[in-house]
Amino acid sequence: MANTKSAKAKIREISKKTDVNKSVRNRYRTFIKKVELNIVSGNKSAAKTALRSAESEMMSAVSKKIVHKNTAARKISRLSNKIKSLK
Repeated sequence: MANTKSAKAKIREISKKTDVNKSVRNRYRTFIKKVELNIVSGNKSAAKTALRSAESEMMSAVSKKIVHKNTAARKISRLSNKIKSLK
């Protein structure tokens, strides 16, 4: 356990940042799940609109340095390829 005043303050700071990061991560994962559910149901137009909003959320997480840029790009690319393969 932290002993110094500054170490205790740092623990509080890290705890707050962790909570914020978790909420942003949960948010973009929810958007990705919406896209995947539309893909499974075969609803191409709904999947496209869901992907657009999911992409926005992912890039927001990238700008907050919660997700790496390439990771977000890879996930978006894979989702869009799945949507393209729908008939």
